[in-house]
Amino acid sequence: MASIARNVLRRGYATASSVKRLGWSFGRKLLPDLGTVDGDEKRMHGREVDTSALGCHAARLQPPLQLNSLAGTYASSAYVAAAKQGKKELDQLAEDVTSFSKTLRDDAQLKAKIDNPTLSARERSEVLKQVVPSGSSPILFNLLNVLSENGRLGSASKVFEDFEKLMSAHRGELLVTVTSAEPLDNKSMSRLEKALKGSQVGQDKTLKFVNRVNPSVQGGLLVDLGDKTIDATAATRVNRFNQALAEGI
Repeated sequence: MASIARNVLRRGYATASSVKRLGWSFGRKLLPDLGTVDGDEKRMHGREVDTSALGCHAARLQPPLQLNSLAGTYASSAYVAAAKQGKKELDQLAEDVTSFSKTLRDDAQLKAKIDNPTLSARERSEVLKQVVPSGSSPILFNLLNVLSENGRLGSASKVFEDFEKLMSAHRGELLVTVTSAEPLDNKSMSRLEKALKGSQVGQDKTLKFVNRVNPSVQGGLLVDLGDKTIDATAATRVNRFNQALAEGI
C-alpha cells in the first residue's frame, strides 16, 4: 500500500484526500521521509536528525488548520514534524521557511536552478545542499528533498505559503494574503487593513497581512483570508458580466 501511495504522489496524481485513503498518514509514512533521507538517520548541515521524534507518535499531533490540497499535505507534515520536536524547532523552521521563501521570490536564477527539469534527483539534492543556508532546520532541507524526489519542487512556494497559514493559525492570527499585479503601496495596504479589521470577519482577530505579486492578476485584487477568498479581479467581474448576459438571452 505504501508503494502505491508513493507512486501516486510521484506521478502527480495525488490529492490530500487520496493520500489519506491510501493510508499515507502523517505519522506512519510522510513524516519519516521528512525526518530522514533515504529512510536512514543522516546529518544535515552538521545537525543530526532524531528519527525517533518523527515516528508513529507524531500522528498524535494535528496541524491547527485543515488544508486539503497536496501542497497543504506537505506543509502540514512539515509542521507536525517540527512541532513534535518542540517549540524551538517549530519556530526555527518557521523562520527558515520565511527566509528561504523570500529568497526564492527575489532570486530568479536560484528558482530556475532548483526547478531545472534536466537535473537528476541526486543532482537536485546536491543543489539543495548548496542553496539551503547552513544552520537551517534539517526539516526544511528534508521537505525540499522530498518535494524534489516526487517531482514537486516547483510547488515549493505554494507549500511555503500553506506552512505560513499553519503558523498563523498556531499563533492565533488570521493570515490575509493580498495578491496584486504590482506591489501595493503603503496607503493602499493601510486602507485595505482598516476595511478588513472593521469587518465582521476581522473582529476580535489578529490579522497578518502579506502582499504577493502575480502579474496575471489584471486589475483589482485577490484576497485570501483563512478559508475564504474575495475575488475582486477584473477578470472575475468580466466573467460574471458575461454569465449574466448569457443567462439573460
